[in-house]
Amino acid sequence: MDSIKVKDYMDRRPVLLKPAMSLATAVDWLLDNHKLGAAVVDEEERIIGFLTQQDCLDVMLKSSYHCDLTATVEDCMLTDVVIMTPETSILEVAGQMTGIKPKVYPVVENDRVLGTINRTHVLKAINLYMQQSYLTPV
Repeated sequence: MDSIKVKDYMDRRPVLLKPAMSLATAVDWLLDNHKLGAAVVDEEERIIGFLTQQDCLDVMLKSSYHCDLTATVEDCMLTDVVIMTPETSILEVAGQMTGIKPKVYPVVENDRVLGTINRTHVLKAINLYMQQSYLTPV
């Protein structure tokens, strides 16, 4: 199972956010593109953070009490980003996901975002592996 890599199951169409973008715009991008999270990149498109739907929900809930949403992506993004590479084992990602959030990670190579890997991708990979293992005659 260690031979199954992130590159085999990752989403190769990442949404890239800018730090100065309003949170409302970022949420629109996440929803319109059906993404659980997105990388935040600098002017050279190097990853500097990550924003998840969960992060957005937390800020939006607090803002709803005051009827204002002035937050930017930079205000809400995670800066201590857990990064996967295309060669990371699906088992390693699964182990990471059993802990605390997030449940979606950027896939990065040479500081460039190639895509994302989320819980659904990992579960699909493991499920397929398990089905093939049980169905393969010995």
